[in-house]
Order: sequence, then structure tokens, then C-alpha cells
Amino acid sequence: MKNFWNNKKILITGINGFIGGNLCKKLISYGASVTGLIRNKNQKTLLFAEKLDKKVNLIQGNLENKNTLKRILLEQNIEICFHLAAQVEVGIAEKDPFVTWETNVRGTYSLMEAIREQRKKIKAIVIASSDKAYGDYPKNKMPYKEDYELKAKFPYDVSKACADMIARSYASELYNLPVVITRFANIYGPGQANFSALIPDCLKSIIKKQKFMPRGNGNSVRDFIYVDDVVELYLLIAKNLFVYPNKIKGEVFNAGTLKPLKVKDIIKKIFLNENKLNQFKKLEKLFKNKKTSGELNYQYMDYKKVYKFFKWRPKTDFNSGISKTIAWYRKNISKIL
Repeated sequence: MKNFWNNKKILITGINGFIGGNLCKKLISYGASVTGLIRNKNQKTLLFAEKLDKKVNLIQGNLENKNTLKRILLEQNIEICFHLAAQVEVGIAEKDPFVTWETNVRGTYSLMEAIREQRKKIKAIVIASSDKAYGDYPKNKMPYKEDYELKAKFPYDVSKACADMIARSYASELYNLPVVITRFANIYGPGQANFSALIPDCLKSIIKKQKFMPRGNGNSVRDFIYVDDVVELYLLIAKNLFVYPNKIKGEVFNAGTLKPLKVKDIIKKIFLNENKLNQFKKLEKLFKNKKTSGELNYQYMDYKKVYKFFKWRPKTDFNSGISKTIAWYRKNISKIL
């Protein structure tokens, strides 16, 4: 794996995000030449907290600008693209869907068009979709399967479903681009600076000794996968797409742990990990008085298909992942908050 990535010219959209930063870190360690597109130089991120920005080529610009993207692809001689950039906050999507459509939908087709016009050099394009693109399925249909119809209805979920379908159209026989779509469960780990997300919000309340306020009744079922496992899978997919494009071009891959938990049980595990069971018991009363709206009841994945193709399975159990995550936050939270 390391030999393959040495000197490869990589573009990461969303490099200043949580997953993009972790992917960038691994690629740097493998000797890749990494270019990242960033909308603004927000330095409250993993990329700047760990001084990764000094080791990559950062280009400021909008994902929606096709000409900017074409220039990057041409001038940097990009061979592999990881499209991770997105407006990821569900609350923002509900309050201002236009911004989400612009970034997640227009941004995706602008990138795909830029690549289509530079197609000779680009050997692999990995697109980050989401489990939320599937929409609402009952418990007896879980886990999501790659061939399920995308039935998203809430703004963020719809934006990811649209981007997903757009990307797949470029992998069709019409354009024949080397595209793979990934739909992963909720990802957690070091460097997640979106404190509206469940785990960072919970960890912040513990580290900063603040009151944690659950946003729902805690009964929604979710699957959480550790970011190092996700990065490993991204690299496996991109390498195989680069080397064997005809074998996996146009494929969709789900990935989760197949160990879903209720949200309140996830929170309980975090508080138990920090020996704060008494604090969690106080939260239990709050859950009973909360209603959950705008959320799907069940969302989780298996990893049968990616195991069949790549012999990949998640390595990090939730308790181990949370321990590593909170250790990073204790050391770095002031750099990202």
C-alpha cells in the first residue's frame, strides 16, 4: 500500500474537514503529493491542529467553480481524486437548504464535469455519499443494501442522494469515468470539529465540564465506524480502482460495523468510559421528555460487499475508538473549538 501511494498526485476536496484531514495525514505518511481544495482557511481543524497544512498544497476556492477545479486538475497533474467536501450539518440543511444544494449537488457536478474534461490523467475518483442517501427503511430492511432505492426526503439526505446519482451517471457507459461511490455509516474519531455532531458534542461536555443536552429521546438506532478504518478502506478502493478500473468502476460500497446501538446507549458508553455514570443517570430523565423530529429511526450498514471485494472489515471496536478519540480531544480541543 505504501509503495503504491509514494509520489501519487492526489486531490482531496474537503481536506480541511474531519475525514479529509485524517485521509491527508495517512497519504502524507505514505509519501503522496497531496493537493487540497479549501473554501476558507478555517484553522480550527485537524489539518491545522496537527500542522498538516505545512505538508500539502492548499488551494483556496469554491467547489462550485468548475474553472477553478479544471485549473487544479491540470496544473497539479492530479491522478486520483477523493471527493469528500460537503455541507454536513443537518441543522443547517434544514434551515438553509439552498447552501446545502449548492455545495453538495452543484459542487459534485462541477467537479465531475471538470474531471470529464481532463479525463486522460484521472485514474480513480472516489465519491463520499452517505447512509442517509437511502432514506427511511423499516427495521426489518436493515442493514441497508447497496441495491436499495434511494428514498431520501430531508434536505441533507436528498443532497447526498443527488450527488450520489450524479456521480454514478459519470461512471455509466456514456462517460465511462473511473468512479466508485461510498456510503458509510456515521464516522467518528480524532479531529471531528463539527460540535453539532453527537460524539464531539458529548466529548466537549465532558472535557469542558459542561451540561450535555440530548436533542432527542435517544431511541434512534445508529452505527458508528472509526475514522482510521474508513481511511484504510478509502485507500483500498482508490488503489484497486486505479489498478483494475474495469473491475470496480461504477460500484457502490457500503461500510459499517453491523453493531448498531441506540443513541442513548452510545452516550452511555462514552460516559462510562470516562467513569461518569452518575452524570449519565441524570440525562436519562431528559431523554424521557424529549421528542425526536427530522430523524430516521434506523440506520446501519454491513460490510459484506467490501469484504467480498477487498477482504476489508472494521478493526476498531467502539470502546477502543472512543478511548483514542477522547485522548486526542483532551490534547487538542482548544485548537479546534
